[in-house]
This record gives sequence, structure tokens and C-alpha cells, in this order.
Amino acid sequence: MPHPTRDTIYQAISAVELIDPHTHINPHAPASRTLADLLGYHYYTELAHSAGMPKDQMEEPDIAPKELVRRLVENLHPIENTSQYQWLVAICQKFFGFESDRLDTSNWETLYDKAEQAMSAADWSQTVLEKSNVRSVFLTNDFDDELTGFDTETYIPCLRTDDLVFKFHQRETRERLERSSGVSLSASLSSLREALRQRFEHFTSNGARACAISLPPTFEPAMVTEGRAINSLDAMLQKSESADETQKNAFSRSVFWMLAELCDEFDLPFDLMIGVNRGVYANGVYQGQDLYDSRVSLIQYRELFNTFADVKFPISVLASVTNQELVSYAWIFPNVFTSGHWWYSNTPSFIHRDASARLEAVPMTKQIGYYSDAYKLEFVWPKFDMYRQILASILAEHFVGMNGWSEEKAIELGYRILRGNVEEIFLKRPMTPMPALEAFVTSPKGDVDDLGAIESQEVVEDPSSWQGAAAAATSAALTAGAIGVVEVDEQLSEMPEVELPEGELPELEVPELEVPELEVPEAEVLQLEASELEASEFVSEAEEDDTELDPLPHEDEVKLVEVADVELADDSPQASPPDADTIDMEADREPLHVGDLLGEEETPELENRVLENAELETKELQTSELETIEIEATDPDLMEFETTGHESIEPLEMEPGQEEGELASEETEIEMFRGETSFEPDEDSLKLRPDPLTGELRLPMPAESNDVPDLLDELGLGFFVDEPDALDESDESDEADASDEFGDSGEK
Repeated sequence: MPHPTRDTIYQAISAVELIDPHTHINPHAPASRTLADLLGYHYYTELAHSAGMPKDQMEEPDIAPKELVRRLVENLHPIENTSQYQWLVAICQKFFGFESDRLDTSNWETLYDKAEQAMSAADWSQTVLEKSNVRSVFLTNDFDDELTGFDTETYIPCLRTDDLVFKFHQRETRERLERSSGVSLSASLSSLREALRQRFEHFTSNGARACAISLPPTFEPAMVTEGRAINSLDAMLQKSESADETQKNAFSRSVFWMLAELCDEFDLPFDLMIGVNRGVYANGVYQGQDLYDSRVSLIQYRELFNTFADVKFPISVLASVTNQELVSYAWIFPNVFTSGHWWYSNTPSFIHRDASARLEAVPMTKQIGYYSDAYKLEFVWPKFDMYRQILASILAEHFVGMNGWSEEKAIELGYRILRGNVEEIFLKRPMTPMPALEAFVTSPKGDVDDLGAIESQEVVEDPSSWQGAAAAATSAALTAGAIGVVEVDEQLSEMPEVELPEGELPELEVPELEVPELEVPEAEVLQLEASELEASEFVSEAEEDDTELDPLPHEDEVKLVEVADVELADDSPQASPPDADTIDMEADREPLHVGDLLGEEETPELENRVLENAELETKELQTSELETIEIEATDPDLMEFETTGHESIEPLEMEPGQEEGELASEETEIEMFRGETSFEPDEDSLKLRPDPLTGELRLPMPAESNDVPDLLDELGLGFFVDEPDALDESDESDEADASDEFGDSGEK
């Protein structure tokens, strides 16, 4: 199903020049010589054997390459569903022009001859590297490899130490170490350390960038005491293969610890490939006998990771079931890195799941996305292409689709995972800056069905020129034709290139087309012309309106166009500004008199002032229920108001029986509550307290008075109760009801 974002990301990361951080390629014969080198890969022999092909048919001594291919092709049908079979078909299509999607008895001989002819070229290895867009590959070199006769920039050495750790009890291994290092081994650990150090010096001086080892699930690296290490070394030298297993295990841990110390000293990453059980299927084909063991745990390596904090440990796990543990360790340990998808985890479904988990949880700088593990150069491209397609899907679906990343940001992450981290971790150099995204737009050549490969790195430098536009159109047409969207004229790719002086356009011969005349009624013609006229006028007006308009205009541009950048309009009555009449209607007829705020006018004396003294006399209000409240004012202005602007003020009327200076019962004058002259916020009497029965917050009631006033009366807001006895009876009734409801304990 087409997915534009995924396709864009895939095309971009496919243009990244690769550095393969782990292979088994022989630098003296890096590419295949016949089709038998491809079909002899252990993936095909073990799958064919698993599907029923006898082992002796593949491993017959001195069997001719062509005969081996014939036998294997006859047994390939059961494995056509596998990813490994897809790698084989893709190689044949890309490098040998194979047009079928199935290799069988009807076409294998023609393919064999064509492949053999191509592989016989002297520069075939370089051709494969260029077509695969591979800059260099890491090797797997035995510890006694001389590292001569090849370009160590293209084929980067890597010290493989399996034999030193697990086969030192074999006399041949010890002789190889003595011969290559020039150090004679004795029962002292110093001779062993000297021999190992010489190997590290040899490898690093010849461009080695890593040390590597594959480890069984039972191995647990730990520091061995000096005495135990000496005893185990002596047992290896004296007893060889007859040495006790405990001595072998002790020596393996001892020499492994020495290798970690040397990696620390020489600043080499230590590749650990964990979890393989050797020789599980004893009757299996060559390299088809080993399996993983899910009982392995990285907790076995905690002492190693904690001790060598400065050594980088790229970790590969054989089984996907261990991937989550690897993600967790890379999450926590600064020196643990996720590395590739090894062996039985190297199929699309496991890669998608494991890569997604790593990309979601592990820092992007600590992930080595993929390595091919290839034995021949031809397999680097199809393996990496399988991973690139999966990576593009993850980046498009999760990071762009779900996380809202831009395509550019997703491509940058893909570049780092594929190339950048390999440079920083192994080559000890800053990541090469990613080329501009325009550099990923390429002009495909050759087989248009091969969309996974980037055959040409010719970049359209100036798409504004007619040559650039033509190239871009040709590329788009070829791509569309390859995926079946349009049919492409086969003569398109055969058009000769024409070189013209700069600034001149080519003269194109356009054949005249014979168009049959159509009889159209005159009324319809007139109506069509009128519609075209209206459309042209509309387009003209639109072009005038759009001229010189900027989606983000500057202030000068806004002024020039004389159109506001943003106009907000609201025709509702509520949003309309009020006019003068509306304001006049809503205004108070009588102005609010605030007095002489500036003190410029004289305030006339009030007629018949109720209080004239500077200090008010205390007056008492008698009620049947309320306590006597004394009102005291220290400032005469509290009882005074201004009369500026009023012609006359009527004297206050006295109620019958009211003495002079006494306030009426309905007087609206503000009085101080309970005679206070100030208010303290922490006064206990004004704090809310929870009711013991209901939990309701309320002001405290006086506890010592039998004649309890109502709360509102206490606040000066309440009413008068004429019969005090009624209040007491009501309180007693409430208490009785509460007692009946809750019982003696107070619980409902």
C-alpha cells in the first residue's frame, strides 16, 4: 500500500553511504566468484537441509560449483516464503539483471552463466561496493591475522578473540599466539599479558577499530584472583584438553578480563555477541548447528559493566526474547550500546519489534542500527535494504505519524542510526554531517523495477533550469512507471542529450495533432464563451489581489497594500459600541455627589445636627433580646456627610417618644459591631468552628450565657425574639431529637 511519508524517508536513508560494522568478509576474496558462493551461504544450506535435503548432497567432497547450485536449486521451492530467499532473488535482479522472482530448474543455468561472467571482472568487488552504496565494512580477523594485502580503510580490521578465551586449552591455539606475538608462554601471567598486549598493538597499528567475541549463555565474566588465574594457566599448558572443566572456566574468565583491560587501555570498543549455544544440532550442516538459549541474562555481565566504565560495549543478543533486557541495560548503563539484529533475530517481524523498542527507549546516540554479518559483499545490500524498509516504516508511522515529527527530523534520526553512530563509536570521529535533503533526490538509471537501490548519485543541482526540470520529470515518470501508476514510453530513456549554450532553449518538434471537429449547438457555444469570460475576469481579479501578498507580511508591506493584517468583525448588538444617546439613557439622572475631594469649597453646616460634639456620646439601644450595644465614634467625620451642591437639607424627623440625640430604630447609619474600634483577623470569636454533630462550619456561640442570642442577632443582622422561653424550649426539643436520632453514642 502506498505510503508517501514512508517512501520519502526510505528514499532518503537509502542514499546514505554505509559503513557495515560487522561482517565475516575475507578481504582477499570479498565478493563471490560463482553462484555457488551465494547459494553456499549457511542460511540456504541449513534451510534446505531443514526442508528435507540430505546433508551429504551439499557437503560432498570436491563437488563442482555448478553441480552444487543445481542440487540446491532443486530444493529451494520449500523456502520461497522466507526472507533469506528474498535476499537471493534481490541479489540476482540487482547485480545480474535477473527478471524473474523465482529461481528454479528452468532458469538457473542461464543465470549461473551470466553471473559467472559478471563476477569474473577484475573490479567486481569494487563494482558491488559502489552499487550497494557501501563505503567500508568491518572484518572478523583471527588474532594471528597478519592484516596485510588489503586496504584497511575499506576493509576495517576487528580483533576476534573467541579462540583465545574458549580454545586456549588446544595446543594449536597456544602455538598460534606464540608464533604471531613472538612471546614464549610460561606458567606466569606476565607472559600471557605480554602476548595479548602485542596482539593489540599489532591490530591497532593496522587500523583495527574494535575487539569482538561471541559468548555462550552460561558464561559469566568476573575477575579471577591471581593465584587461581596462575593455576588455570598452568593447567592449560600442562594438561591441554585433558584439563578439568573448572580450570578451563577459570582460565576463560581470567583471559576475558585481561582482554577487557586491554580494550580499556587501547580505547577499543568490545563487541559482545551473547547467547549462542554451539553444536546443538550435531548432524547439522556447516554453521547450521548452533542455537540460542533464552536462559541467558545480562545480569551475568553486571560486574564487567560496572568495572570498565570507560569501555564501550556494543551488545548483540541472539534471541529477540532478550531484546527488552538489552534495551533496559542500554537505558541505564552509559557504556552499554544496542547493536544490530543478530542471526535468529534478523527477520522482518523481529527487527520491527526490537528496533521499535530501542528507538522508543534508548538514547539515539547509543544505537548501532544494523550490520549485515555477511560472508560475501553481495549480501550487504539486500540485508541492509530489508532493515531500511523497516526503519522507514517505524520512522513514518511512529515518529512522524504519532509523535508529530517532521520528515526531515525523522530522516536525521535514520541517518544517525545507520551511519553516524558507527563513526562516533568505532571510528572515534565526529559524525559526518548529513547531506542536504536535496542531495537525496536522485535520477534513477537502469532497471526501473529496482526501487530499493540508489543506482546513481547524480543530483539535480538547478531544478529551475529546463535541464533540471526535464530530469526531474523523467525521474518522476520512470518511478511512476515502475510502480505501475503510468505507462512510460520506452523511447524516453533513449532520447539523446543535447548541449546548448547557456540561456538558449531547445527547439522541440511538436507534431500536429488531427482533432476531429465536433458539432456543438450555437446556444451551447455562446453559453460556454460567457462562462469562459466570467472565469477569466475572476482569475484576473484574483491575480491582482494576490500580487505582492506575503503570508507573513511586514508592517511596511501591510501599509503598502492598505489591507489590515487581521480584521476582526462582530455585528452583534453586544459588540457594537454605544452611542451618546444610549449612554445618556443609561446614566443616572441625579449625579452622585462625592463632596469636596480637593478641599477647595466650604462645606455648609448641617441644619439641626443630631450630634455636635467632637466626641460622640455613647447611646444605648434597648431591645427585649439583644444585649446593650454601645456605639462609640472617635472621629466626628464618621457621623457627618457633605451637602455641597444641594440647595437645602430637610432636618431629621424625630419619632414619637424619641429624645434628642437618640437614633431611630430604622436608622440606616453604619454602626461599629459590638463597639469595637478595630478588627483583628485572629480573634477567636470570629473563627469558624466545626459543629460537633453535623461537622458544619459556623461561628462560635457564647458558652456561659443561658440566654443565648441568635447568631444573626449577634452579628447585628437579625431579628427580635419576644419570648425568651420559646428559645429555650426550641433548643431543648432539638437536643432531644438529636439524642433520639444518634443514640447515646452519637453514631447513626
